[in-house]
Amino acid sequence: MLFTHIMKDNKQFTACFRKGRFCACGFVTAYYLPNGSGENSVGISVSKKIGGAVERNRAKRIIRAAYRLNENIMPIGYDIVFAARPAINGLKTQDIEGFITERLTADMAASVGENGEFIRKPKKGK
Repeated sequence: MLFTHIMKDNKQFTACFRKGRFCACGFVTAYYLPNGSGENSVGISVSKKIGGAVERNRAKRIIRAAYRLNENIMPIGYDIVFAARPAINGLKTQDIEGFITERLTADMAASVGENGEFIRKPKKGK
């Protein structure tokens, strides 16, 4: 991967889950947080709810492949964590690619301002 480091530190995962924003579909959830560097850090989280070791490794493999194919259109300077959901079993890389290209990149671009901070969304009803 050209502009990406693999996220291995638990602190980065936790910060992304707690402070970051997320974008979800039926089979994967992506958490993202600006990191202030010129590179992305990507982590993949797959729980035992997905299945045995074979199913978990397949889920990680298809998420990694989908990200690698769309790395050139991703905004740079983010920590991104993909969390697989049980519906990912039986899917192909193209299904994850559609989520990344259509939803995730648009949400990431729209949620961060010029200074790298998240744009506050107005509260509903006010």
